[in-house]
Amino acid sequence: MSSQDHGPDANGDRRPLIGITMGDPAGIGAEVIVKALADRELRKQAKFIIYGLNELISYAADSAEISPYWFRLPHEDVPAIASGVVVADFDEYAMIAPNIRRATAEGGHASMRFCEEAIADLKKGKLAALVTGPISKTSWRMAGYNLPGHTELLARRFNARRVTMMFVGGGLRIALVSVHEALFELRNSFTIGRVHQPIDLLDRALRDWFGFAEPRIAVAGINPHASEGGQFGDEEQRVIEPAVVMARDSGLNVSGPYPADSLFRRALDGEFDGVVAMYHDQGLIPLKLVAFGQAVNLTLGLGAIRTSVDHGTAFDIVGKNKADAGSMKSAISLAIDLARQNANRPPEALVRGDPAVSEGTIAAEE
Repeated sequence: MSSQDHGPDANGDRRPLIGITMGDPAGIGAEVIVKALADRELRKQAKFIIYGLNELISYAADSAEISPYWFRLPHEDVPAIASGVVVADFDEYAMIAPNIRRATAEGGHASMRFCEEAIADLKKGKLAALVTGPISKTSWRMAGYNLPGHTELLARRFNARRVTMMFVGGGLRIALVSVHEALFELRNSFTIGRVHQPIDLLDRALRDWFGFAEPRIAVAGINPHASEGGQFGDEEQRVIEPAVVMARDSGLNVSGPYPADSLFRRALDGEFDGVVAMYHDQGLIPLKLVAFGQAVNLTLGLGAIRTSVDHGTAFDIVGKNKADAGSMKSAISLAIDLARQNANRPPEALVRGDPAVSEGTIAAEE
């Protein structure tokens, strides 16, 4: 099976097979997955493999008074399932209790294992798309994994150098120049090429995945008032404007840099189809203001479909049946939609960046 060979199975079932990772066992991943897939109409649209712990999935279902709708198999024995929902159970981690509610090295090891196996299945073409549950970056660090998040892990495993994080929700479509990086450190890596990359990948995503024939992309400034002619920094003139010109010269409908304090309102009003934000909070604050609990994280540049929730592990509400599954449900729905759109398209039709020179390793540090 090629990476895009997701045609009908032996029974003529054309529904895509979607992988879902549970995330950190001590977080709300199990609860939001159980609640999201409790929707029968959503389950009718695809087949699902949940990479995680059956014990915690069952515990979350009991707490939410949801009757089981899945079956369990050891993770090493899960085939490309014909129908329904299967939990690929990593029962070697079953000792992780549902009431830990904090970052742990054990949770970091477990959530990394879920991710690694799911990513391997995505690369092999077993999955049409991958949805990732919330991990704890602290747990990963405690387990010895020197990675800030899913995006960086996926970039390494797909050998992709040009990878961009995108968020969708509440009428906004936002790509980020920088993500998990200290704001005061950004000046050391803020280049024309770095700003141009998300403009380029966002344009491709808006065309190929969201149906815009000629996307209108706006680029935010990084300084107050987009520096107002150089009064508050020169990054707009020195870095952002040349990147915008480069993108425009290649045929993209892009403009800016605009003051960020008014740009997202203009995008919500329909003036732009997508926005490129310079740093994490610049893009995520307006997104979560208008779509908290409903937004979806997308990875551009992999040549594969990966969506994710827009929230973290929420250790403080684990086991209390208080987690809102809206973002997980939105992430699953978008993954299904994109998988259907790309079912018969060649791999190069997926949003893909340039390959990296080498994959690298993510071994746990001794």
